[in-house]
Amino acid sequence: MASLQMAVLLVLGAWLIAFPLSSSAKDVSTAVPHRGSTPPAFFWHPEIAPVGPMVMVVSLDEQYLYVYRNGVAIGASPISSGRPGFETPTGVYTILQKEREHRSNLYDDAPMPFMQRLTWDGIAMHAGTLPGRPASHGCIRLPQAFAEKLFQVSQRGAVVVIAKAQVTPAAIVHPAAVAPVDLSGQPMPAPVPGKNLALGPSVGGAPLSVVISTHDHAVYVLRDGQLVATSILGLSAGPAFKGTVLYVMRREQPPSDHAPVTRQTMHLWSAYRIIGAGPVPEPAQMAARLRVPEAFGQSLRASLTPGTTVLVTDMPGYGSQGHGPYGSLLESDQQPVSPR
Repeated sequence: MASLQMAVLLVLGAWLIAFPLSSSAKDVSTAVPHRGSTPPAFFWHPEIAPVGPMVMVVSLDEQYLYVYRNGVAIGASPISSGRPGFETPTGVYTILQKEREHRSNLYDDAPMPFMQRLTWDGIAMHAGTLPGRPASHGCIRLPQAFAEKLFQVSQRGAVVVIAKAQVTPAAIVHPAAVAPVDLSGQPMPAPVPGKNLALGPSVGGAPLSVVISTHDHAVYVLRDGQLVATSILGLSAGPAFKGTVLYVMRREQPPSDHAPVTRQTMHLWSAYRIIGAGPVPEPAQMAARLRVPEAFGQSLRASLTPGTTVLVTDMPGYGSQGHGPYGSLLESDQQPVSPR
């Protein structure tokens, strides 16, 4: 009987099934490969983690930038870093200055829209031309639309880690859905599901962000940008889950005369498809497929609050080396799903 503990219904079965669910789909800007004059593809879904501290990881090897909020990837974009002779330096930086309209005082008054300065000697992130290779004088160029979105949500002091394989752990050079660095920019230990972390009681701060990776067979729980709990994930028999969907805990549901509020009926949930085709799986369908140990499910259930997000994905949750860059995996030619 004890062996069945690993087959206890995933926390989705304990809380999503019982709560009324409002399913809808937000507009998804489909990402496409860069062809000719087509703008470079990027991924931007801040609703995955609406609040929380932010860190960014720049992979010089992949020529991608990854944006994490509350420890979960909300954006990924191609970049163009410094060309030979002007290589972008690796290291841990913070955003020192922000200017919506800026011009270079080093290179012919060149425009640098949505500039976010990383060093006082000329290294910054800004909108610019992306030819598909390193081509700048050391700055990190971003697509115009992505640079504007990032500028709107980032803050001075946010940490930016610039990494390459020769000097940086592989999990940072090839990041995935869960941030491979802490809020100081230092590498986080590789999570060991169910062994190295404890959820503990909530003491305020950002709501939990939960990443369920069917690829990793693991659940990752994050609070205030830190990984606070992990669990082994079991998958029942049946067709493999495809894509990425998001569940968001909403406000409390007002009681009715015929259905008094209980722990199982006090919240409403919204659901969105982030990647893939077809409707968002019903909570009962999801819960029937995904399972965790009973003690972990009980602890997580007790920590849920309005604003909690649960991301279910078939992509890597932590470290995507050998599986292609996470940003490229996020590129999709699927059309947005119509509201249900």
